Formats: sequence, C-alpha cells, structure tokens
Amino acid sequence: MAAPRVFRVFRGRGAVMNGGKPSWLLFPLVLILAGAAYAAGEGPVGTQEIVRAPGWTKLEFEPPPVGTYQLPALRPAADGEVLVTENDTASLHSLFGDRIVLLNFMYSSCQDINGCPLATAVFYQVKKRLSKEGWGDRVKLISLSFDPQNDTPEVMRLYGAGFDQAGVPWDFVTTAGSQQLQSLLDGYDQRILREVDEQGNELSTFAHILRVYLVDPAKRIRNIYSVSFLHADVLVNDIKTVWMGNRKIRVADASQSVAPGPTLSRPGDDKTGYESAEYQTRSIRLDERAGEPADLLSFVERPPLGLPKVSVPEDNPITREKVALGRKLFFDRRLSLNDTFSCAMCHVPEQGFAHNELATAVGIEGRTVRRNAPTMYNVAYLERLFHDGREYSLENQVWAPLLAKNEMGNPSVGAVLEKLKHMPDYAGLFERAFGRGPSMETVGMALASYGRTLNSANSPFDKWRFGENEGVMDDAALRGFELFTGNGRCVTCHVIDTDHALFTDHKLHNTGVGYTASMSRSALGGRKVLIAPGVEIEVAVGAVQETERQPSDLGLYEVTQNPDDRWKYRTPSLRNVALTAPYMHDGSLPTLRTVVEFYNRGGVPNELLDPLIRPLGLNDSEVADLVEFLRSLTGGNVDTLISDAFAAPVGDINKEDPHWSHENRIQYGAH
Repeated sequence: MAAPRVFRVFRGRGAVMNGGKPSWLLFPLVLILAGAAYAAGEGPVGTQEIVRAPGWTKLEFEPPPVGTYQLPALRPAADGEVLVTENDTASLHSLFGDRIVLLNFMYSSCQDINGCPLATAVFYQVKKRLSKEGWGDRVKLISLSFDPQNDTPEVMRLYGAGFDQAGVPWDFVTTAGSQQLQSLLDGYDQRILREVDEQGNELSTFAHILRVYLVDPAKRIRNIYSVSFLHADVLVNDIKTVWMGNRKIRVADASQSVAPGPTLSRPGDDKTGYESAEYQTRSIRLDERAGEPADLLSFVERPPLGLPKVSVPEDNPITREKVALGRKLFFDRRLSLNDTFSCAMCHVPEQGFAHNELATAVGIEGRTVRRNAPTMYNVAYLERLFHDGREYSLENQVWAPLLAKNEMGNPSVGAVLEKLKHMPDYAGLFERAFGRGPSMETVGMALASYGRTLNSANSPFDKWRFGENEGVMDDAALRGFELFTGNGRCVTCHVIDTDHALFTDHKLHNTGVGYTASMSRSALGGRKVLIAPGVEIEVAVGAVQETERQPSDLGLYEVTQNPDDRWKYRTPSLRNVALTAPYMHDGSLPTLRTVVEFYNRGGVPNELLDPLIRPLGLNDSEVADLVEFLRSLTGGNVDTLISDAFAAPVGDINKEDPHWSHENRIQYGAH
C-alpha cells in the first residue's frame, strides 16, 4: 500500500528537481539508493521508523536449490494492448515473446519504499545478476504503469533510462487509457484505488497491493510474489527452475529416429484425388477390420504419458463390467430406431473416433446433421460437451444422439429401454454392472464408462516434453512448437500445463467460422458438385435447400439466448488432431494446413470475433512447421484402441430381437 507516512519521509529528504519538476531520469535511482541505505541500517530523516521489506535486505534463509522443486502453472497470463511509444501499440503477449517474464504493475511517482520502488530495485538486482550470467536471451522484465494519465510513454522511457539497457531487456510501458488498463488489471486480478485527502481531493498516490508475476514461455503464470516474498535470490532461483523445465523445448538430434505413427487410422473410403479422372478406389472391406480386445481400464487407472488423472464421478465408479457393457452399446446398431445405426457410425474408430469422410454427420436414413462429428478421444477430460457446450457430463450427453430425429431417431427414452430389455444378448449384463436392469441412468453410466477409457496420449510430443526423450521430435515439429507457444499464440486457448497437456481451455470462442456460414445462406447462384472422378456439375443452391434446408447454427447462443454468444464454439483438444479431419464445428476446413492458414489470416472479422483471434503474420515455412507440430500429437496407443473397437460386435439384428417380427416393428415404431 502507498503510505502517507513514507510519502512524508521522502518529501522531507527532498525530491530531485530539475527546473521545478522531478527529474524522471534520476528519480527511480534515488529511491533505490535510499532503499539500499535503509538496508544498510541508515534510518530515515526524522523520527519515523521504516519497516523494510525482505527484498531490501539479505535473505535470512537459504532458498531451495534450483530444480529441486516445481512451480505448477497457476493460470494463463492475460493479454491486452499496451502503449510502447506515443504512436506504437502492441499486445502484452508480443512483448513476452518466448522468454520467461517478470511482470509488475507500478506507477512512476510512487514513493512508498516497500511499494513500486521495491519492485524496481528487485528487478534491477535480478537484471544485473542474470545479465552477468548470460541470460539476456531467456528472460525479460516488464514494468507496466497503472497511471496512464501521468505515465506517458515518454515518462516511462525516462523512468527506465537510468538502468543499464544491456543484457536482460527491461520494458517500461503504459496503456492508452483507462479502458485498456482495466482489462489488464482484471486479467491479473489487480486492484488499485487513487488516494484522497481529508477533504476528499484526489492525491497523486495510489493504494494497491504490490504483486509481481513470473510468466513462463508458454505464457502461463507460474508464481505471484507480494512484498513479503519479493527477493532477488528467490526470483533468480525460480526463473532458473522454470527454465530447467523449459529445457525440454530444444531442437532434437536430427540423426535420431522419430517414432512411427499409427497404422490402423485411415478413412474407409479414401477420396484423396477424387477430382482426377484417373482416381482409383481404395475402399476397405469391413471384413478386413480384425481386432483384439484391450485392457481398456488400464487407460483410466494409468493414463498415458501426457494426460492427468481421470476424474470419475463418485456416483459412477468405473468397473470392467460397466466398460464392457458401454462398449457393446456404443457399437450396437440396434439402438437406433430402425436397427441400422450405432454411435460408432459417426464416431468411427479408425477415423479418429470422428468421421474423415463427411464434413457434417449423417444419421439414420441419410438424415443431415448440421455439425461435424467430434472425436471421442480423451472425452473423459472435457468440462463441456457438444460443439456448443450445452452438456456437462458424459452420463447425460449420451441421450441426445439416441433421441435426435436426425441421428439415431428413437422416439423416446422408454422405447430404447424397452428394446434393451427384450434383447437376449443383454440379459443379465446391466444387472452384473449395476445391480439393476436398463434405465435412463444405467444406459448413460455404461456408455460414459466406455467413453472414459478412450484416453490417448504418449505421443512423440509427450515423450519429448514430459518424458525428456530428445530424439522423438523432428526439427520441423520443434520449430512448430516454438511457434505454437510463441508468435502463433495457439497455447492461449490450447493449453499446455506443467506435467500434462489437454490442449484446451474448456471455453467457447467465436473464430468467425459460424458467422461466415450464417451470413452466406443464400438461395441464389449455383454450387459445383463432384459426382464422379473428374466430373463436376453445377447445382442450384436453391434446389439443394429445397431437398433439405439446413437450419442456421448460432453456437452457444442457442444454449444461452445471449446475443453476445452468437457463433461461439467449444475449444477442442488438439490431441490426435491429425486423425480427425475435417475440422471446425461444421467440418468446413479439410486439412490441418487450411486450419493453420485460417488462423494465420486472423479468422473471419465480425462484430463478436474473439479478441484472441488476430492475424499471425506467419510465412509458408512457419505454417508448415506448425502443421508438423500438430502431427506430433498423435497418441502412441491409437492402434490399441482401434483394434479393440474392431473386436466389438456391431449389433446385427437377428430373429431373437424384438424388432424382427412385423408385429414388434409396429409396436416399437420401427420401419
């Protein structure tokens, strides 16, 4: 806090003046020297005694040795617009670059010896020590003023001019105004208040809690220091400890081999090159899909490298019986209205548990589904489900596709349960798993239990990042990672933590894809359709819409009815992303490269575009490197999960099933 007592002390000592105004070039140095004098035992002028913060003195204990402890990521470091010069703005994250950053909020006229001058003095000590040790390319210091009215870019330049600019860089910046400032204050949970005198007149001092933030190269806050913990010895050791964890971000030896990818993942009918008249089919026969059952529960009990512990609901503890039952239900086509369609026909195991051959899913009888089939990999870790985030648990989520008229088409919950009760091959399975028969609750629990086993990691990235195996990532993927966590800003939404990575912030964002689809719905003109290898015809858009007009898709707005939520969709995980094309909620981007190029352009501008979406300015080579990094996220157990899926029965209807007879078909509403 700014303290009037300390303010009076400094006024008594006398401020450095230059023509009646403070000399900003010398003022911060005077404060630091004064603090050093206090640390040496020289008391202030007058009778008031100053209680010195630890940062002014020698540390009274030995800090833990570098690398003997961990600093877990607390949360993403907020971004915002700052003013570097009078006419030059920049994002705070762009100033961070790919360095470890010490960030503090301050104001240049603060005269509290344990306030902003303390942070400045400690920063100066850190700068001198790390510069001497050659850390100038790894660390950056940033002091950001929360008094933009007085701390203009020129004032901040003069404030920092007295410090040696060699070695570790130190930026002194401000904001263009209160709006930009408040956004950053909120993002870092900073609270400030301009002080007033006894008559209520505003003073030039602020009340605030001193905080310094340690931010890693992935732009995550790793520690927050207050007055009592702000000491150069502690900060230097913490910086070096974070960097030791970051040492895994190095270029691998190109002579070492890179682990091969999965062999079972591929479309059943690969249409690559279909636009050519020379195209030849490469369709895979279903009877070629031989597989072996796997120990699925092991992927819950011991998640693959790179994934955290699986959170299992207390009211649905996972068991082998539940997993086996859920797996059977997932692949059973008889769970649809007409006994022809299963969950696995949209979430195809060898196609990333998604659907590589369709931009948007197709349900029973070829009915159009307006959204792309999302992958089932690692759904155990998702906090919100569906592209629009409308559901929160796997147990509840499973009933939406079962009952949707354009997906599995069942008329009611009761119709599904009644069918299950009369299928001979389900006799006793629910009872063994749950102690009771099929119900809305137990069907959801069983399918959710199987979904929680589809955990896939131990990718080349994981082996390199978390397993410290330097030989599993090639140079292009490593460069791509630097871009992913640096200039590409991908890590802002696709989060990487200290000891695991889910590659999602669990939030919903407007990238412009939904906006484009909504604003271009027109019945005018034509659309080219590829009807055979090398053969295209033009079909009137109106004719297509007359066949089945697809409703608008407004994303989260359809859940909240809040206009600000239009075209927001959930951030997907990027694990196994190379296996799950096409991309986005509507499958409108066919390849990883088109996705990276889309974000490189800054998405699609619209009035609600997420502020995180901005042009990246990457060149073709950098785009290619980012794609290679995304390819490195393919899990090492993909083939195991696919092979297990191939071993599951597909639920062929037979004479013992309730829908076999004409009478039962009428009774249950089937065709």
